Amino acid sequence: MSRDPTEAASDGHKARATRPAGREMRSRLLDAASRLFKEKGLGGVAISDIAAATDAYPSQITYYFRTKEALFVEAACRDVLYVARAAEQRAHAARTPVEYNRVLVESVTRGEGLGFFIEALALTRRRQDLAPLVERTIERLHAEGLRAYAAEIAAHGWRSVLDPAVTARRFWAVALGVALEGQALGRSADDMAGEMLRLIDRQADATGTSRRLRVVGGANEQGSTDTDGAAS
Repeated sequence: MSRDPTEAASDGHKARATRPAGREMRSRLLDAASRLFKEKGLGGVAISDIAAATDAYPSQITYYFRTKEALFVEAACRDVLYVARAAEQRAHAARTPVEYNRVLVESVTRGEGLGFFIEALALTRRRQDLAPLVERTIERLHAEGLRAYAAEIAAHGWRSVLDPAVTARRFWAVALGVALEGQALGRSADDMAGEMLRLIDRQADATGTSRRLRVVGGANEQGSTDTDGAAS
């Protein structure tokens, strides 16, 4: 069976980025694109602007990313994963489920990365060739969220109100919905954080009975982890 041309092209672009110099240039282009797109939006930025900001040639951008829209989506996907990782790192110091929720929510809603990613979601509605990258990013958000949440439950002896996998997926579904509505209506980050906390409500209790949680993330499957994640 013949391969989809877009899949073959994607593999070619990935191969180009495996060389150290290629990875470094790709990262520089993504950094500049992220900053410019968040400042001016997709329509306000030209490929030549990104090239000028990185002392690169416009042809290098099309070499690595093909189109400005593809660069926009990839930059947004990378940014939201950075947002998730930073939020998990900040929330790690929390000592109660309530504090853990608050730190996670405030970290996610007060940055620009979530709104940037929502713009990428809207773009892929018209550019379905870019949808696979968004889909992989969402699944990675869920998988890494589950891994972080399971680790906190295990470390503190908390009891998850819902199945931890459901909790991890619900967190990002609520985050995206609240941010989409909030940004469309001009709500402040504090208002969005408050709304999100209200919607996710209590996710875990401080104590509970132990159960076994199987954590699956990415291509690798980790073994079962003892957690206090029994559903109420």
